[in-house]
Amino acid sequence: MSQAAAVVELLASELNRQGGVFCPNPKAGMKLWNTHPKVYVDVAHTGEGKCPYCGTVYRLKAGEHFHGGH
Repeated sequence: MSQAAAVVELLASELNRQGGVFCPNPKAGMKLWNTHPKVYVDVAHTGEGKCPYCGTVYRLKAGEHFHGGH
């Protein structure tokens, strides 16, 4: 059995200009030296995104709205 994936709640201000984050991410408590390749996870489009490697879910905190940069 595998462990349940982490869920990381984010403020809109913590997303990059495109509305996402990179995983592995220190906010998920990961040791960067012992993880998977760096991947972009889109959060702003649906309010939640899941890493295809480790299953960590990144989501906007309740009430947060992303207003992307142009």
